Amino acid sequence: MKDTDSGYREKRTIGRWKWSNVTFNLFNYGLLTIFTLVCLYPILHIVFASVSNPNELMLHRGLLLKPLGFTLNGYKLVFKDNSIFTGFKNTGIYVILGTAINMAITIMGAYSLSRKELLWKTPVMIIITITMFFGGGLIPWFLLMKQVGLYNNILAMLVPTALNTWNMIILRTGFQAVPMELEEAAVVDGASQAKILMRVILPLSKPVLAVILLYYLVGNWNSWFNAMVLLKDRGLFPLQLLLKEILVTNDSTTATVGSAGGISINSVQGATAYRELVKYCVIVVATAPILVIYPFLQRYFVKGVYVGSIKG
Repeated sequence: MKDTDSGYREKRTIGRWKWSNVTFNLFNYGLLTIFTLVCLYPILHIVFASVSNPNELMLHRGLLLKPLGFTLNGYKLVFKDNSIFTGFKNTGIYVILGTAINMAITIMGAYSLSRKELLWKTPVMIIITITMFFGGGLIPWFLLMKQVGLYNNILAMLVPTALNTWNMIILRTGFQAVPMELEEAAVVDGASQAKILMRVILPLSKPVLAVILLYYLVGNWNSWFNAMVLLKDRGLFPLQLLLKEILVTNDSTTATVGSAGGISINSVQGATAYRELVKYCVIVVATAPILVIYPFLQRYFVKGVYVGSIKG
């Protein structure tokens, strides 16, 4: 009898645990779904607005759950503006060259700092870490950049941001996670430090390298502050600086909102409506490349961040 009661109570406990677990999971999934929709809606709003009729969009109030009169006129106007193509070209150059320089310097610095036999390793790390918390200020920095010849040329977008200290520390930690036995075996086989780096360390550090690569790609793609301060020639402006002008200073050029691509705008209200439409289209154009690249690196992202953080 006691065994029966004990089994009954055990079954009831298991049943309650299962229902509690199901309730907890439902609550979590519901809450995460709400958060996902809250994060996703602004993106959908911009995409829907970019393909909406500008006049209907100007009159619309409240949530935008679908395009208002589907049209691609906004994108036609954006790609008719030569400055957008120039911005794309410049940004592509800055991203490719900048990311290559970033990765090369970061890898070399991280590998050197990950060596146990490095002389004065701790003082060097302290000096490097101090740069993360203290800076000389904008005006001294600008005067220095101008004095060394980095004003109004392509190097202004490459040299000042050649190394990110935080990324180097993450990568150094990832390199330290590689088993020392593999390096010792390579040394016994007569491998130099360069061969150890290229044939042992880097192939085993792909996840953390992918994370650092993504950080640099996104940072270089979104970079506009250095361009605003150091570039004077509009022919060197990156896409993000043009986007900043369009969104913040409302500087939609007459070429963009005039009669272009067979689209005739006859009123001030129509021009204003198309300016708003162009803003949404430029945001999509400037954001889409990173959104396309990210899924290919996402599988490395969590693992790379984890590997880069488990050792100090």
